[in-house]
This record gives sequence, C-alpha cells and structure tokens, in this order.
Amino acid sequence: MKPIYFYLILSLILLQSCDYFTFKKEVPPQVVARVNDNYLHKDDLMAIFTKGISKQDSVALVKNYINNWIKQQLLLSKAQLNLENKADEFEDLVKQYREDLFINSYKEAVVKQYLDTIITQDDIDQFYLNNNEIFKLNEELIKVKYIKIGKEDSNKKELLKLFKSTNNKDLEWLKEKALFMKSHHLNDSVWIKYSDLIIEIPVLKSEDKQQLLKKDNFIQKEDSLSLYLVAIKQVLQSNEIAPKSYITPAIRQMILHQRKLLLLRNIEETLIKDATKKQQFEIY
Repeated sequence: MKPIYFYLILSLILLQSCDYFTFKKEVPPQVVARVNDNYLHKDDLMAIFTKGISKQDSVALVKNYINNWIKQQLLLSKAQLNLENKADEFEDLVKQYREDLFINSYKEAVVKQYLDTIITQDDIDQFYLNNNEIFKLNEELIKVKYIKIGKEDSNKKELLKLFKSTNNKDLEWLKEKALFMKSHHLNDSVWIKYSDLIIEIPVLKSEDKQQLLKKDNFIQKEDSLSLYLVAIKQVLQSNEIAPKSYITPAIRQMILHQRKLLLLRNIEETLIKDATKKQQFEIY
C-alpha cells in the first residue's frame, strides 16, 4: 500500500471541484478548507483513516469529511448569528454539561473499581423475602409446552401421542423431531407470559381465557394451515407474587443498583468529611 500521505495529497487535488467551496490561490500548506475564520487542517484529517484503506476509499472519505465539516461550520455560523441573544444561556448549559461529564465519568470509574458485583443465592433469597410485595404480576404467567405442525403432517398421530405422554423418553423423542415442527416450546419447567403464548399461537385469542388458563389443561386447535397442541402445566394469575425463579434477573439488577447508590453515597460522605477536616470549603 502506498503511504497514506500520498492518498491525502491526491484527495486534496481532487477536492478542488467540490460544490461547497473553492480554494483561494494562496492557501497555507497545512490548511485544507476554510469557512469564514475557521480552518480545517491536514492534521485534522489523519484520525479519519483506518489501516488498509484503499486509494479510492481514502479519496471518498476525505471528500465526505470535508463536505460535512463545511456544512457543520456554515450551520454553526448561521445559528450563532441568529441566536446571539441565547449565547449566555448556551454557555451556561455547556458549562453545566462539562461539569456533569467530569462528575459522572468519575462516578462511573469509582463504581467500576469498587462495586461488589458478586451476588449470591442468599442475597437473592433475602431480597425476595424482604421485597416480594413489589413483585406482584401484572399479567398471567404459565408453565406450558406447545408445538405447531402442518395440518397435513404425515407424523401428526405420532407427534400427538408423544406430546400427550408423560414419559421422559417420549419427551426426548419429541425433542428429536423438533426440526420438523413450525414452532415449539417443550420446556414446561420455566415460566413464560401468557401474552407470549398468544403471540406464538394467535388462534388461542378466540378462546375464553379463564377456561384456557387451567392447570393441566390440554388444548388442540387447528386453522387452515396448522395444528396446535398446547399443554398448560401451571398458572399464576395477575396480582399474585411472581416466582423467584422468574424474577431473579430483575432482583440481581435491583441489588446492584442499591449497592451502587450506597457506594456513591458513602463516597460523597467521605468526600465531605475529608474536605471539612482540610478546611477546603466554607459556607457563608
């Protein structure tokens, strides 16, 4: 590959036809573009190149970058002219943003270094025990298995027999045939939302929910193309407490959030104590 400076010089020559600007006859060698009193220098372009870039891509990249820079500067100039009366307000916002950026970046670094992210099963159990009232369900949860197959599937009778069986070997054999199903969910030991079941099997929308959501209920439905087999093993109604196994991921996030808040509060308190001892601040 030729040196990147060769591509840069070539790019700058080609850019003389750019619609957005024209070069003056006498331009400092390190300047590649100007908008009013603002200049774009050759060094500013070096960061945009990636290793192994082709000559054609480098030309297009430079042209696109300079055009965007010019448009940005022109828009900024126009905005500053028309919004001059808001300059002080914007400066205050910039100052506030800069301060927040420093503070939040520092907090993130502290949290990354000192936050205890190890959450034991005891932590989860204790949090669930102390706060289970906040985990009331806003919709039904079910343990269910279902399959969706073609209405004219040649294995329909065999699949129906395997699906209804309580024998573990039959269930394993049913899983082996999953590739021939349109869709399936065969793990009835995990909780899923009732609404997710309806999304997967829309034909159930026409069923009475109270009749449908019964423990150990078996449903066999058809539409014009498919056969649906559904076996509901267990149901939790809306407003019941969510099972711990279902809510564990949320509990982990809540524990981490609590620890983060406590860590930051302790850091702030320590900061105030140290500053007080060193007489770094006064309140008048």
